[in-house]
Amino acid sequence: MPLRRRRPHPFVCVPVLLCALLGPAPPAASSSSDSSDTGPSASADVARLYEEASAATARYVEGRRAARVQKKKVRKLDRLLVAKRRHMAVLHADLGRLASAHYRSGGGLPYTVQLLLAESPDAFMRGKQAMLQADLAVNSAVAKTRRAASGLAVAKRRADRAKRSLDRRNARLGDLKRGIERKLETARWTLQGEADRSVAAGRCRGAVRLTQQRTPVTRAWVTPVESYELSAGFDSAGERWAHRHTGQDFAVGIGAPVRSVGAGRVESVSCGGGFGIEVVVRHAGGYFTQYAHLAAVTVDQGDRVRTGQWVGQAGTTGNSTGPHLHFEVRLTPYLGSGVDPRKWLAERGVAL
Repeated sequence: MPLRRRRPHPFVCVPVLLCALLGPAPPAASSSSDSSDTGPSASADVARLYEEASAATARYVEGRRAARVQKKKVRKLDRLLVAKRRHMAVLHADLGRLASAHYRSGGGLPYTVQLLLAESPDAFMRGKQAMLQADLAVNSAVAKTRRAASGLAVAKRRADRAKRSLDRRNARLGDLKRGIERKLETARWTLQGEADRSVAAGRCRGAVRLTQQRTPVTRAWVTPVESYELSAGFDSAGERWAHRHTGQDFAVGIGAPVRSVGAGRVESVSCGGGFGIEVVVRHAGGYFTQYAHLAAVTVDQGDRVRTGQWVGQAGTTGNSTGPHLHFEVRLTPYLGSGVDPRKWLAERGVAL
């Protein structure tokens, strides 16, 4: 199925991944079975590093944008300075021509001799005055151009210094960004390892209460993840599934925050079977949404959730070929009652 890109995350680069459900999941373990397995550290680390990486990327992108603007300014000053220097060379040539003409017309002779050789005193004075005015005009133009060129040279030196300073700052920001991303990658797989162990043991770790930055949500419905690529769609067929695909997959990185698409109450939290760690939310109107293959959950069964509230962190638990979120909209809490999530969300003003 062709991909449609939507707001790729500035620091997550994942391949197109498909959900690999092999059929209905066996009975899942209750979320309350064990909440002390490994503790919330990996989930919290991933959430924190996501925020840090996002902020570092934003600063890095802004710095590169500023550097490009400064580079354009330096180039413009270069062009202006070259033009001024060419103009000054032309004016100097004009001065040379004036001096030569003045010499050929007798400018090198004493004034008395020039006056005797002139047709009349008036003609001599008119010629002398015209030559003087031209000489003054060219000298004035040379002086103005020299001052302008000097000012441009100063401005260019300042612009060059500013650009070098921005380049050094961007190099430091790039190092910081890459360092955070390396830490995030390590923390992601630590989180996934914890999730895999809990699923293998059939003991859900319980909710990890993460501090979510409160951003005002003015809509009743949102996408389940903010930054993603769409991969396998609803009702698509393939050798990875025993039956047709029952939801919509979102390719995201391990630990990416997964949020409730609308207000509701948590129907169930489980960690066994083909869906791995999953959350099901009941919404008004009798609909249910499912969030599967998670690496961690941030809610417990019975919790009320608001639109956009985190319900977990994406992962690759259960029958999954790689990190992604498997999202379903159902008429009941159970597998087999799904409807097309894209159409369902579109009817509520959310386009994927």
